[in-house]
Amino acid sequence: MTGWEAVHLDELDEIPVAGVVWHPVRRRLGIRAFGINAYSAERTGGHVIEEHDESTSGAGGHEEAYVVVRGRATFTIGGETQDAPAGTIVFISNPALKRVAVAEEEDTLVLAIGGEPGRAFEVSAWESFFAAAPLLDAGRFDEGIALIEQALHEHPDNPSVLYNLACAESRAGRGADALAHLGQAVAINEKYVELARRDPDFAAIRDDPNFP
Repeated sequence: MTGWEAVHLDELDEIPVAGVVWHPVRRRLGIRAFGINAYSAERTGGHVIEEHDESTSGAGGHEEAYVVVRGRATFTIGGETQDAPAGTIVFISNPALKRVAVAEEEDTLVLAIGGEPGRAFEVSAWESFFAAAPLLDAGRFDEGIALIEQALHEHPDNPSVLYNLACAESRAGRGADALAHLGQAVAINEKYVELARRDPDFAAIRDDPNFP
């Protein structure tokens, strides 16, 4: 097959991460022109879209459209709620607005499409953390770390990438590397100091005198 491909949403990988189940549409199809992914919840009443905004270092500053493919969700956007049965499109133009969605029915699935106005699409840094999560959980640390290192190459000096790379390295027993990358993340954004202090990924290096 050349120039096109078809895949059913149920054929995609299902990766539990950040409190949702990620179905990596963009990575599966190799899409480079825009961001597109699908999400479901681990249970009815659970998050189908994690709480976030698009203004952080791990995000892309995107406008986002959420399409409820099946089931029913309740969106909360900037403190306002929106009932969203199957077929609903929720569009968020302001990247700074906090958004989260909860699955109200079993098997709820939401398709998310995003991009930054006026700018060529770049793969968001968070995709590397999500893709690496099952590898790290399976003890395949070299592969997981390699994915995040590739994201650092694409997003140099991104504190979110540096922080997540440090998390992976700490879990892999690479204490010196973890401390170095964590130190770089903290130097760029001090919010990672508090995150690191309570992050279980850093249990192995928290007592090191160089720990923030």
